[in-house]
Amino acid sequence: MRQAICILALFLFAGSAQVSNEMLALHNAARARAGTPPLAWSSQLAARSQTWANTLLARGEFRHTPSPVYGENLFEIVGAAASPAEVVNMWMSESPNYNYSSNTCSGTCGHYTQIIWNTTRSVGCASARGHDREIWVCTYDPPGNWIGRRPY
Repeated sequence: MRQAICILALFLFAGSAQVSNEMLALHNAARARAGTPPLAWSSQLAARSQTWANTLLARGEFRHTPSPVYGENLFEIVGAAASPAEVVNMWMSESPNYNYSSNTCSGTCGHYTQIIWNTTRSVGCASARGHDREIWVCTYDPPGNWIGRRPY
């Protein structure tokens, strides 16, 4: 019962206009630096993100949605809480790994490229917290990271 209360409390916080606005602003600032158009916030994608974050927390898992229709970025922290800036900055820290001229990645860069993917138009994010663990999920429509294509 206590876990359900923690999840619900974070849902109310994660669904707040302040958190939504901050997540969208951080995404759009990154996209502006890459020269890609701004995203719109999607409450439907945020609800989908919330469902998956709750599922991962309840199952004690950390993995992408099976058979995804949308793009998805995940973030997990144990023993602490994260701010929207910490989440997006962690994903954006992959940018040095991406080489535009050769369209290659040395290491991990899929979170970064999904954020800045030129044809993505909307995003919705949410988080769930319990058992000393926090999971953030952002869902993107249309998805990016198509093999062989450049993000912008």
